[in-house]
Amino acid sequence: MRIGYALSSEEYGPAELLAQARAAEQAGFQALWISDHYHPWNDAQGQSAFVWSTIGALSQVCSLPVTTAVTCPTVRIHPALIAQAAATSAVLHSGRFVLGLGSGEALNEHILGDPWPQLDVRLEMLEEAVEVIRELWRGRFVNHYGEHYIVQHARVYTLPDTPPPVYVSGFGPKSIDLAARIGDGYICTMPDAEMVRRFRDNGGGDKPCQGGFKAAYADSEDEGARLAYEKWPNAGLPGELSQVLPSPRHFEQATQLVQPEMMKQSFVCGNSADAHLEMIDKYAKAGFDELYLANTGPHWQGLFDLYQREVLPQLR
Repeated sequence: MRIGYALSSEEYGPAELLAQARAAEQAGFQALWISDHYHPWNDAQGQSAFVWSTIGALSQVCSLPVTTAVTCPTVRIHPALIAQAAATSAVLHSGRFVLGLGSGEALNEHILGDPWPQLDVRLEMLEEAVEVIRELWRGRFVNHYGEHYIVQHARVYTLPDTPPPVYVSGFGPKSIDLAARIGDGYICTMPDAEMVRRFRDNGGGDKPCQGGFKAAYADSEDEGARLAYEKWPNAGLPGELSQVLPSPRHFEQATQLVQPEMMKQSFVCGNSADAHLEMIDKYAKAGFDELYLANTGPHWQGLFDLYQREVLPQLR
């Protein structure tokens, strides 16, 4: 299983993300995820740089493959623009770029005053958006008059030799089935074998499956849990709240119900190599081909040192 590092655009500024990417490559990580947000989940995270600028800069500081985890190409940014941005990113990264897509969250997508559609409509929009993106990657003029999008006499001129793969995120049955039908790969952040099996059985076959989890490196498990609770209490929210709450303020209100001890359920906290290996094993047994971990808090270099010294050598 390929082990990568996830760059959290919501918590770290672009310069720090570039430093993390360099350090991740030096430590032996094999690939990168990067998140795409307009807002952070809460004000404590405090960042949210424009991801396409950071992706361009990443091409100049490391040679690791990059996947957006994930971009929403439906409301905030028209799929014709995503097609151009992803094509340029693939050129800059010499083909080592994957366009990871999802149906998005109101947190980022409501900002232009558009209504936030119900799930079924969001999935329809995502499917049509992927169709538009792939059509534009053929390098010819496109006229598209669909149910949700219009593209009029548009052509993407700067293209990679091969179009980048499109991976699709999914957590519920409908979104997993869509990912299996239209995606070149699957993205999920839970070590759930049933989700992977559904993707593979409903059309995904042997396409790559990427998973991800969060860590909070610190001198102790309790200190790691404190850092996780300070920055990412939203990780403890259940159900569809993350898709429908519209602002960091609303997330801060909702996460008053989350307790610090709950962070240990969703984060690997502290500095135990065994705890990381145990989490990695869960994803391996669930059937994932690639796994990306994100750090929260200021001690990301300590996490890289731990992986270089104790985790990655055991996996090899």
